Amino acid sequence: MRRREFITLLCCAATAWPHSSVGQAPRTTRPLVGWVSGGGRTASWTFVEAFLEGMRDFGYVEGKQFDFTHRFADGYVERLPMLADELVRLNPSVIVAPGSGPAVAARKATATIPIVAPALGDAVHLGLIASEARPGGNVTGISPYVPGLPAKQLEFAREFLPSAGSIGVLANLVDPKAPPQLQELRDAGQKMGIIVVAAEADTPGDLDNAVQSLVSQRIDVIIVLQTSMLLSERKRIAALIAAARIPAIYGYRQHVESGGLISYGVDLRACFTRAAYFVDKILHGVPPANLPVEFPTKLEMVINLPVVKALGLTIPNSLLVRADTLIE
Repeated sequence: MRRREFITLLCCAATAWPHSSVGQAPRTTRPLVGWVSGGGRTASWTFVEAFLEGMRDFGYVEGKQFDFTHRFADGYVERLPMLADELVRLNPSVIVAPGSGPAVAARKATATIPIVAPALGDAVHLGLIASEARPGGNVTGISPYVPGLPAKQLEFAREFLPSAGSIGVLANLVDPKAPPQLQELRDAGQKMGIIVVAAEADTPGDLDNAVQSLVSQRIDVIIVLQTSMLLSERKRIAALIAAARIPAIYGYRQHVESGGLISYGVDLRACFTRAAYFVDKILHGVPPANLPVEFPTKLEMVINLPVVKALGLTIPNSLLVRADTLIE
C-alpha cells in the first residue's frame, strides 16, 4: 500500500471499529491534551510515560495542571480516523500524534487544534507542514528519521556478516514513514551488490506470513523498518525472527530490549520527552506554525549479547566498541 492509498484510507475509513483502550478525561478548566496512537496501549505506554515525564519537567502534572486522554489503534491504521474524530469532539488544547499516520488522521479531523508529532516522518510530502523550518499550519514536532540511516544499517549487516548477499526487509508500507526507508535500502543495496528483498506486513495479522516469506527466500539478514506498528509488535517480531534463527537489525533500541539482535538509530523515548517542550510552548500561546520541526542529533547502537550467542555470531570489535549499550 503506497502513500496515496494510505491517505485515502485515512480519509475514507468509516467502519466503527471497537478499540481496546480509551482513556476518559472529564473536561475541566485545565487544558486537555489528547493522544492518538497507531500502536497498542501496552507496547506504546513507555512512550506515553516519556511524554508525561517531559511534561513534569515543565511543571505539568497530569490531573493537576492538565488533563490527559488517549486512544490506541492497536496497529490497524483504518481505525485512526474514528479515533482522531473522537478526540477532536473533546476539543483538546493539543493533540499528540506519535507518528505520521496518526498525524495525518488528526490533521484531517482538524485544521485548528495544534498537533504535536514526536516521531514525524515525510511531513512535507504528506502535506502536514510547509517546511521543517516554518511548518505554517497546525502540525509540528520532531523527525527521528535521519537520511542515510537505513544505508548505515545495511553497512552494519555486512560488517558482522561479510558474506551476506541477500538482505530481507520487514516492511509496513501502509505507514508513510516506510517507503522512503525501503527505497534508500534498495538504492544502497544496488551500490553494494546486495539483493534487497521486502516482505510487507500491513497489520499485526500479517507478521507471521511476512517473516516466513523472508525465511523461504533464504535471506542472510533481516532489517526491520521504523514504523509504529512494527515497533508496537516488537516482542512478537523478535520471537518470530529468533525462531527463524536469522540476524536482524532495527532502528529502535526497544526492539533489542525485547529480544532483537542489534539496533542503530535515535533515542525515540527522548523524542517523546522532548515533545513536552512543544506542548508547553503551545499552551503558552505559541502557534505550531511558528515552532520549527526538530531533528535529533545523536544516534545510538544497542547490541543484545545473549542473542549474539544464541545465533552463534561473532560481533566484530569494531562494532562492540561503538555500541552505546551492551545488553548482558
